[in-house]
Amino acid sequence: MGGVTRLEIRLIKTFQTIVKLGNFQRAAEALQYSQPTITIQIKKLEEELGVKLFERGKTITLTTAGRLFHERAGSLLQEYDDLNVALVDFIQGETGLIRVGASEPSASKRLPDILASFTRQKTKVQTKVTIGTTKELAGMLLEDRLDLVLCNQPDPHLELEFYPLLKETFKLIVPDDHPLAGREDLHLKDLKDEKFLFTPGSCAFRIRIEEMITKHIGKLRQSSIEVAGITVIKYFVQSKLGIALAPEVAVMPPIPGTVVKDVADLMEGPSLGILTRRNQASMSRISQGLVEEIKRMYA
Repeated sequence: MGGVTRLEIRLIKTFQTIVKLGNFQRAAEALQYSQPTITIQIKKLEEELGVKLFERGKTITLTTAGRLFHERAGSLLQEYDDLNVALVDFIQGETGLIRVGASEPSASKRLPDILASFTRQKTKVQTKVTIGTTKELAGMLLEDRLDLVLCNQPDPHLELEFYPLLKETFKLIVPDDHPLAGREDLHLKDLKDEKFLFTPGSCAFRIRIEEMITKHIGKLRQSSIEVAGITVIKYFVQSKLGIALAPEVAVMPPIPGTVVKDVADLMEGPSLGILTRRNQASMSRISQGLVEEIKRMYA
């Protein structure tokens, strides 16, 4: 049998109705066709299949091939109906696969709540989450391996569009027995003698922190420790390896053994936002729906 076209599905439904009701006349009445139309449809179906389906006489009976076809036709029609429902859901933005990328700390601290809210509304959606740096995720977006990314603002690219949601805010995190833990009215210059914990040099948070240190402190008096992970830096502080300036979302609430402090002259952090391909015509409606949900949550 060749590929099943929309016309052939109609013919199969006619065949099944004849079997169910027992004759051509009743099937014609149920389907609101004339009896000659029913006869023509069955003839066409038999020609397509290359087998005879009915033995015609005073009563109609199924041939051996007809019985085999009847056994399989029901599941075929069910699959066709299921496919139609799935396609309608996809077109209406109710189902589909969303490939989401996220950088830390938003991957741990923000994305779970976003997806929980969205999937409560869109129960048929499938989601694949990839975690990486902004640069890595932007590359995957350009290669069509992701649909959208939640990250800090990347370097400009002609094929990418960034929609800002908020500015990150910085906090100081210190061990709870550190001399600074009980201090009020802290300024960056008060940190000049401290051992700092930093994320890698390409990190948007590290770049902004170094701007602040250069402007208000100059050269640090102690060597620093580099930690490849903004979400784990608080555990290094907990172990008294140093202090850190970090985005508030990464260090709140404080973990045992640490204190989070305000510093008066901290700069704003980098922008957090949604990164997509500039031409969104190829983005599925379900992915577009997630973009709109994120914008709504952070409006």
